[in-house]
Formats: sequence, structure tokens, C-alpha cells
Amino acid sequence: MSIGFWQIAIVVILVVLLFGRGKISSLMGDVAKGIKSFKRGMANDGDDGQPKNISENNQDSDKKE
Repeated sequence: MSIGFWQIAIVVILVVLLFGRGKISSLMGDVAKGIKSFKRGMANDGDDGQPKNISENNQDSDKKE
């Protein structure tokens, strides 16, 4: 037994009735913001091609003081 068009349509209608259009659209907007910030973060991490070591950064700041 496969899922047909009518079963999917009924589920979508029930979800819209339960959550409302405003809640679903705000949720999708939050998901889009999360994806954009994830892509931006991945692009920033790959600039120099070297993994960043937090302990080395802390040692450098200790030497400056």
C-alpha cells in the first residue's frame, strides 16, 4: 500500500488547521535563517584551509600580555 495524493493532501490540511498559516511561515523563516547562518559559518571556516586550534589562540594572547 503506497501513499497517494489524497493522503498527503489530508495530512497537509490537518497540519495547517492545527498550527495555522502564521506559525508555519514563521517556522520556515527560522529554518531558512538557520541554513543561511550555517552556510555563512562554513564559508568563514574554510577561508584559510587550516583547522583552527583554540589552545594555540589562547597561548598567543597570553604571550602578548
